[in-house]
Amino acid sequence: MAVLPIRITGDPVLHARADEVTAIDDALRTLVADMVETMHAAPGVGLAAPQVGVGKRLFVWSWTDADGVESSGVAIDPTLWIAPVPIDEPTEDDEEGCLSIPGPREALTRSPAAILEATDLDGQRFRIEATGWLARIFQHEYDHLDGVLYADRLAHREWKSLEKAIRKARYGRPGLSWTPGVDDVEA
Repeated sequence: MAVLPIRITGDPVLHARADEVTAIDDALRTLVADMVETMHAAPGVGLAAPQVGVGKRLFVWSWTDADGVESSGVAIDPTLWIAPVPIDEPTEDDEEGCLSIPGPREALTRSPAAILEATDLDGQRFRIEATGWLARIFQHEYDHLDGVLYADRLAHREWKSLEKAIRKARYGRPGLSWTPGVDDVEA
């Protein structure tokens, strides 16, 4: 297993729809293992293949809720259904960050519930009904597969704040990445 470089906003792979996975083979299993190691090293709660430069429709996640219940896995060629997004203003509890935009976090209202259907590494379809932060994680990672970063969903005020941080960090151009455990960035 290896820790992979994480692409930073501006890299074309982050802003394009990912392709379906065509085969579950040893190369894919290695990619997933490397993604899990990278996610934990970052540290993060999810990581999509485009974030490590691979334009394939898959993501990994690992999150432990307030009751100590862990949820982790890989979603290959997922489908995601979400409940309507509340029209409420986001609160501090809605702050979200992204390993592909190291540093800043902004408040973003997301749907409180989601249903994830996907394939696992054994080629078996599964379904998870998620609420709260797990639903948020699924929405965030699924967005990456469609070339959408959380910044693209922010309200104007939050977007302006994030845009300023991106400019200050000199992100937003192709070819930038960082490697957990090697590069000193605030993820």
